[in-house]
Amino acid sequence: MKDNHSTGTDIEQFVDHSERIVDEIEKAIVGKRETIQKMLAAFLCSGGHILIEDFPGLAKTLIANCFADVLGFKFKRIQFTPDLLPGDITGGYIFDNNQSKFVLRKGPLFTNVLLADEINRASPKTQSALLEAMQEHQASLEGDSFELPYPFIVVATQNPIEYEGTFPLPEAQLDRFIVKLQIGHPTMEDEQTILMRRLQRRKDAVILTEVVTPQEFLAMRQTVEEVYVHPDVVRYIVNLTARTRQHRQVVVGASPRGSLALLKISRAWAAIQGRTYVLPDDVKYFAQDTLSHRIIIEPSLWGSKNIEQAVIDEVLQSTTVPVIVFEHEK
Repeated sequence: MKDNHSTGTDIEQFVDHSERIVDEIEKAIVGKRETIQKMLAAFLCSGGHILIEDFPGLAKTLIANCFADVLGFKFKRIQFTPDLLPGDITGGYIFDNNQSKFVLRKGPLFTNVLLADEINRASPKTQSALLEAMQEHQASLEGDSFELPYPFIVVATQNPIEYEGTFPLPEAQLDRFIVKLQIGHPTMEDEQTILMRRLQRRKDAVILTEVVTPQEFLAMRQTVEEVYVHPDVVRYIVNLTARTRQHRQVVVGASPRGSLALLKISRAWAAIQGRTYVLPDDVKYFAQDTLSHRIIIEPSLWGSKNIEQAVIDEVLQSTTVPVIVFEHEK
């Protein structure tokens, strides 16, 4: 994987960039600042792929496009359907009559931000075409490996209420998403604001401005890598994920990739809050988003509403939170 960035930004500049990114996206997405901040934290992590599970019409597609616009990244969208083939995602070699030879036609996978819309409507074979890209940042075509643009971030969406004609995501693929988020319906006041803004614009499209360059964003990622994590906080993360494997209602607990996801996004969140160190509260804040989709509940509880969230809540309550005193910021 190619890493184009060099040095990071200082924390004050990092916070300024973060606020401008969120403020710009809020011009299109009303009343969802916390969700936007969570998505920004994921974007700032290596392998920061996001799964959004929510009802239709809640701006899942729009929010992914907004991030690409304000960060200056290339954006592609794939509508997943039952007849979608792996080659429709990765591309392939086709015969060019003008050149009298086979030439490579790269698919929509070759972009910075890829929206996989209604990902669970495609077959597992097609869904698995994303696995190599999400983990290795490359795509294999006809035996050759091609590096994807850096960064490469997948924002996948799925509808939680329509199961007919869908294929559940394999556990191995779910594990590649650093967080699973929900957007939720707006309040009545926010929904009225959405309508008023539409009346004022006199068109559907919301034009957003690129507020940071791709190079500045990569420097922000480097700043996240410099955020200090106390050994006791690392142990706290390990204890949380270990307890998911020991829980009486869990068949398969969170993997070490879950621990890494919680570590990475906690550092990004600390930086967004203007800190150069991680607090246990940062870990607790993202425990649900990073771990609930990584556990497999015992079959007798399948279909129970919010059972995964209840398990993570119980794990959080039963795990001792470390008390850390920072003499100075690391």
